[in-house]
Amino acid sequence: MISRLYDTIHLLACLSPRRAFNLFKLFSSYYFSQYTGKVKHWGNPFTISIEPTTSCNLRCPECPSGLRKFTRNTGSLSLEMYRQVIDQLHPDLFYLILYFQGEPYLNPLFFQMVGEVRKKKIYTATSTNAHFLTDSLARKTVESGLDRIIISLDGLDQETYEKYRSGGSIKKVIEGTRNLVKWKRELRSKTPYIILQFIIFSTNEHQIPELRKLAKDLGVDKLELKSAQVYNYEEGNPLIPVNESLSRYKKKMEGMYVIDNPMYNHCLRMWRGCVITWDGLVVPCCFDKDANHRLGDLKKQSFKEIWRGETYYAFRKKLFSSRREIDICKNCTER
Repeated sequence: MISRLYDTIHLLACLSPRRAFNLFKLFSSYYFSQYTGKVKHWGNPFTISIEPTTSCNLRCPECPSGLRKFTRNTGSLSLEMYRQVIDQLHPDLFYLILYFQGEPYLNPLFFQMVGEVRKKKIYTATSTNAHFLTDSLARKTVESGLDRIIISLDGLDQETYEKYRSGGSIKKVIEGTRNLVKWKRELRSKTPYIILQFIIFSTNEHQIPELRKLAKDLGVDKLELKSAQVYNYEEGNPLIPVNESLSRYKKKMEGMYVIDNPMYNHCLRMWRGCVITWDGLVVPCCFDKDANHRLGDLKKQSFKEIWRGETYYAFRKKLFSSRREIDICKNCTER
């Protein structure tokens, strides 16, 4: 409870009067559009995800990074591109997610990127498979000022864990988590807020009661259960949990599966922020893993030109009229 309070305080400390007014513009334009049907957008992103790298040490079966099946270019974010993004957005931006696809710790510039935005009072978060949280890098993580870190642990024994985290070691994840908790305590740091995330599959759903005990033993700040996203779910997928209350999919009478989402024709994500790939492509959200919906390219345009451009407007307008027809929305849980 105390750690959650500190986390909230750190987030609110990043909210300047200008950023607060920007939030008002974003939300007011979103609800205006929702209730009138006329697409209006005021304000700039208050949150973005930017991709440190597409590289990953694991081969997870439902992930383009793991499958090595990107059709877009792969690589790592440069400081030049990173600074270009931050310089354009930092006056209104106050929540930065240093993660999209890939393992962030594989970009050697990761800690420098965290440090640069912390100077601008931007809340920083990332997600990791924790294989690189050695004792020294765990300490460096705490010292970097990173505000939040999600550690993925999708099984409580090696056999279960590697059914999804192919090529991974549960021992390294546990050790990395303990290293991070240790240095946070030894340095008497209030950051990062450590979240242990458990993606629920049919292979591990039986371990949830035992998981709660492990999270307490590790000393993380929060345990987060997350429903799994899978591809080709319509005819079923062996990874879908048996317990429907733990799944984002439900089985219909005729045996087909559908996503448990009424799919209304609106989505706050299209107003509050976006995702930027390592090479500067701007895409709608984290469900567009292969950057099929390219709303602009920061190598050719400014962010303002993209954010206010005709392509972005057309995408928002289609979402308000026929969201079910947009491929990346068909597997989305945003209500």
